[in-house]
Amino acid sequence: MTTTETSGPSEVLAEVEFWHSRPITPTRRLSLGGLNLPIDPTPGLGGILLGAIVAAHAGSVHEDLIPDVHRLISQIEQGERIVQPRLRHRFQTDRHGLARSVHRMIGENDSIRFEFSEGGTPLQHVLGAVYVLERLDPSIRKKLAPMLLKAMKWRGPLNQTFVAYLAGSNASTIAAMADPRAWALEMLGFPPGTVKPSKREIQVRFRESLRDVHPDHGGDSRTASASINDLSEARRVLLSS
Repeated sequence: MTTTETSGPSEVLAEVEFWHSRPITPTRRLSLGGLNLPIDPTPGLGGILLGAIVAAHAGSVHEDLIPDVHRLISQIEQGERIVQPRLRHRFQTDRHGLARSVHRMIGENDSIRFEFSEGGTPLQHVLGAVYVLERLDPSIRKKLAPMLLKAMKWRGPLNQTFVAYLAGSNASTIAAMADPRAWALEMLGFPPGTVKPSKREIQVRFRESLRDVHPDHGGDSRTASASINDLSEARRVLLSS
């Protein structure tokens, strides 16, 4: 289990269920179970969970298999038919005789942590996350596939730095990941119902908000750095959307 620093009541934000053969079983099989993956807008909380599963386990997959994992991700991204078995595992719908693993993203206050089942092999969990892509719309698949390739390169704790790295964002709160645009509008103080402010309006709100949080204008010096970072990220989100 990997966590960010959190406390307080918790909530399951995203969850995936994998079914896989047990270590003593000679035939290696893999199947998907229930999926709770919010991915709109991408990558969403669900996409981050898939990336975390890959990042947590890819480092323990034998290096000789990594190139074929990359090819599998690319083939699924392109919608190609995947001939089974692949990577020493047969992906199937039947779950009879298979063991169950569940991976979750848990929210506590406005932070997250990941919970990973300890059963199965690292390759099985990486493949499970990759095969989830087949269940998604092609447009979503094309956005998440490069993110999984990116996750395979990560080496380190699955903390806020990892989430920012994976999402391509400097903000890693639950609100920012769930709906970056809505979060950015609220962060810069736009009134409810605002849809698409102009570039000038965004810059004006940013400067006003920046002044409010700056210690020279009465802002809290202990939180100023984080607030300025969030405001800058909110401006980037709105200007790029």
